[in-house]
Amino acid sequence: MATATHEKTFKSSIDIPERAQIIEILNKRLADSTDLKTQTKHAHWNVKGPNFIQLHELFDQIAPHFDDYADLLAERAVQLGGVANGTLREATAASSIPEYDLSAVNGTEHVKALVKNLAKFAALVREAINQTDDLGDKDTADIFTEISRQTDKDLWFLEAHIQA
Repeated sequence: MATATHEKTFKSSIDIPERAQIIEILNKRLADSTDLKTQTKHAHWNVKGPNFIQLHELFDQIAPHFDDYADLLAERAVQLGGVANGTLREATAASSIPEYDLSAVNGTEHVKALVKNLAKFAALVREAINQTDDLGDKDTADIFTEISRQTDKDLWFLEAHIQA
């Protein structure tokens, strides 16, 4: 069954002319955030190996960041008069994040899978910073900048496990 997304917009007194384009960008990254939350929890639940507890806890610390991003993105879309496309089915249909490596078992495999997909998200977020700034919405660009800072920190924490 195909999942429809909400294209409807509501009147807003926010004086940003390109609201529809910005709402679309926000909803794309909302989908990615929701997808990555489930991927990170998958790694948290399924990791095995000698670094189990350390990675199990690290993945559990990172996962809520995606909830925070989703909340920021969804609320900004609604502030601009849009609808936040926030169901899991909408996220699945709209995510730009590659499928998680479901064959991953040990810690290194899970870390590599998360690094790959989180790096993709980080690149899309940086792109969204520039896009929304170019569309005249510095507030949304700032939201994406906030997300980018934490995403880069999470990448650092993950990559430290596979470097050396």
